[in-house]
Amino acid sequence: MISTQEHQSLNTKRHLSPPEIQAHLEGVEYIIMAAPATRNDRKAPIHFTIFLNTTERLPEEVQTAVLEKFAKQYKITNIEDLFSQLDGVAFSMTTQETPMPLHLFKQEDKRALPHTIMHIIDFEGDSNEFKEAKEQDLTGWSYSYN
Repeated sequence: MISTQEHQSLNTKRHLSPPEIQAHLEGVEYIIMAAPATRNDRKAPIHFTIFLNTTERLPEEVQTAVLEKFAKQYKITNIEDLFSQLDGVAFSMTTQETPMPLHLFKQEDKRALPHTIMHIIDFEGDSNEFKEAKEQDLTGWSYSYN
């Protein structure tokens, strides 16, 4: 199930604490998030972030295989500006049913917000499977459980 809401209306009610994050991620394999690409020099219409529930450093060939799996599964093409590494992730409660993952790429955010470490694959791409992000400027995320 993908939770979607207008991009500008995703107001944070509160952030999960470290124990809440740990409990929340129990059984989660990954989270995929799709949002409209907003950069002026964007190369594709959708900004994807895949949050893998692991703190292990993944070898380059595993990272490539994982990205290829997601690209095939979600029919993602035109992949550009790829970022793939361990980084900080906070979770915020919004009006949606499931907490929204937030990639914390700024050091000040990592200092200010409770978070965990996950392997993040972040990129721009295109897919007709995410029409809400592509055509309606909505942001959504979906959790996959093992």
